[in-house]
Amino acid sequence: MGGKVAGRELETSSASRRATPDRHDASRGSRLACSVGIMAYNEEANIASAIDTILSEQQEGAEIAEVIVVASGCTDRTAQIVAEIAHDHPRVRLIVQERREGKASAINLFIAAASSPILLMVGADVLVKEGTIAALVEHFRDSTIGMVGGHPIPVNDEGTLLGYAVHLLWRLHDVVARESPKLGEIVAFRNVVPSIPVDTPVDEISIQALVTQLGYRPLYEPRAIVYNRGPTTVADFLRQRRRIYAGHLQVRKQQGYTASTMSVWRLARALLRSVPFGTPRSAAWTLCAVVLEGIARALGYYDFIRRQPHHVWEAVATTKCHIAAAARTHEQENVVVFHIVDYHRQQLELGVRASRQLAQQVLRHVHGVLGPHAIVSAQQEATIIAIHHGERSAVERAASSLIEEMASNPLTLDGHREGVTIQLSAGIIAFSPAGLPLTSSIADSMVDRSLAAMSVN
Repeated sequence: MGGKVAGRELETSSASRRATPDRHDASRGSRLACSVGIMAYNEEANIASAIDTILSEQQEGAEIAEVIVVASGCTDRTAQIVAEIAHDHPRVRLIVQERREGKASAINLFIAAASSPILLMVGADVLVKEGTIAALVEHFRDSTIGMVGGHPIPVNDEGTLLGYAVHLLWRLHDVVARESPKLGEIVAFRNVVPSIPVDTPVDEISIQALVTQLGYRPLYEPRAIVYNRGPTTVADFLRQRRRIYAGHLQVRKQQGYTASTMSVWRLARALLRSVPFGTPRSAAWTLCAVVLEGIARALGYYDFIRRQPHHVWEAVATTKCHIAAAARTHEQENVVVFHIVDYHRQQLELGVRASRQLAQQVLRHVHGVLGPHAIVSAQQEATIIAIHHGERSAVERAASSLIEEMASNPLTLDGHREGVTIQLSAGIIAFSPAGLPLTSSIADSMVDRSLAAMSVN
């Protein structure tokens, strides 16, 4: 099944490091032991950060017995960086695969070298949030669970079309995976799989198929967060999505297992639940994302029927940029305060009931613009507070877009044929774990400048 793969492990410390734990010892005391595998190909920009976040993980309930990095055919400084880290950290081991033979072959090297009863795989181009490994591993106390996957969150700028498409796809993945587990980007599984097919281009689903066929249950854990970066060009987006769909078709044929995200109906339901149509721009960009995904699936199907191999794929360059700084930015908690200007005057002119209807419409628009993950509430009839985790600049652009939309598109109201124009002002406070709060005000040009001066600056 797995095929023959070759690699050599570099000795980076004393002979004592070769004393690895018993493969069948499920825990040490109350903690579950796991081996972490990182498959790397030319990942010098991210590999040090990826290893550091794993080594610094608070080991509550889970013990990271070893971190095994398989460097496959790297032509940059990836192997050198890992070797230097391994020299100072006995738990880190480096396996060098001289020739790049595909990620699946690197995974088989990791499986063969790992000694723990639980194996955890994470990409070198992602960043693991603190607490993620423990959140994954703790589920293996249930003997029926065979594989657990985490919640990928992209760090792309959602203010661009491709960034919006990437975020939308991963949100749909989250919605679908909560109902029917589809695991990827970071996965943990029992050490019961001897190898996976070396020609698979979608390794996580191949492992999920094997674990499921052994009688274990897969599980999605949304608390286990890992940050990744999606493609930033149309060509890279299509290349990546094309490979993934062709790989899913191959797994369905070879292993008789279908990923839940293959279902168009599941995705359509998830799309409607994600409410991506709050503004004309989001509606248009959602349509573009659907079209791009459709084109990628058509190309993937074409590759599948032509038996075009994808297991050794061309790296998507735009996903390999340094991710640590972007992930820290993504961690910001943005508090946005929207205020309806001259709301009390509108109450006098329109009446209390009509004014409340307008405020509810504004509340729905804020929900639509900031997305389903934002927490939005009306504190007073004229004030709406939204809490959004993400990039501050993207939240600013969304708030500015909403202010412009309200000023240029009157809201419909019973008894008012011409509609009612709403003027909004907004202030943002961004709380970053890396520094002090950042504050700013957003005011539409139609709003009196004195109101903007009263906002936090």
